[in-house]
Amino acid sequence: MLEIFDTHTHLNVENFKGIEQEEINLARELGVTKMNVVGFDQETIERSLKLSDQFPEVYSTIGWHPTEAGSYTQEIEGMIVKNLSNPKVIALGEIGLDYHWMEDPKEVQFEVFKRQIQLSKDHDLPFVVHTRDALEDTYQIIKEAGVGPRGGIMHSFSGSLADAQKFVDLGMMISFSGVVTFKKALDIQEAAQHLPLDKILVETDAPYLAPVPKRGRENKTAYTRYVVEKIAELRGMTVEEVADATYRNAMRMFNLD
Repeated sequence: MLEIFDTHTHLNVENFKGIEQEEINLARELGVTKMNVVGFDQETIERSLKLSDQFPEVYSTIGWHPTEAGSYTQEIEGMIVKNLSNPKVIALGEIGLDYHWMEDPKEVQFEVFKRQIQLSKDHDLPFVVHTRDALEDTYQIIKEAGVGPRGGIMHSFSGSLADAQKFVDLGMMISFSGVVTFKKALDIQEAAQHLPLDKILVETDAPYLAPVPKRGRENKTAYTRYVVEKIAELRGMTVEEVADATYRNAMRMFNLD
């Protein structure tokens, strides 16, 4: 039986309110048997924790998104830290830099990013990185801060093979979303084709970034299946082989085995 781990989904946003069970059932039909629901602000963190408590196949990642960096306080940090000991919380994130929306100055984003990398190390958890239009600065911060023994994940990776390799060399895993199925995403496809298989993960980032053949519609955690199929095609492997490898990578990454 196919087992796929969606390492990054937002089953905790408005789109899925009240229909989470249906989404989980649909995911199971397509072989997606585990999912990591990522919180990024107060409300989505609370919902992520609630869902991971409610459903055995759901895990939780909590952290403060770079577009929220300006509202990061001691109180927020206390709330995050308090929940990091929950056994269903498997990583800290999504954290990082976002120069696309640029809600807060770079210096503020740097500070909050570094602070949370340190928290992840203090609590022996991997960290999950969001980077948008900020790849070089993201690399420099991770390089300077250092990656802890549990590593980290470059979520919905959108750089080249050379970029990916630089992050892998720091101790990061590379996670591919539906973007890898887009016709013009040649750089990302090259990375998915050539990176060592034990360094890659799969995700949806649902409800965003729906893969081909669902592009332009609302994304669902079930559609991780299409990401796996595309990577299998690129690498000349079977869907089962890629599903199995990425599932085992996720279990190892999140310390679930």
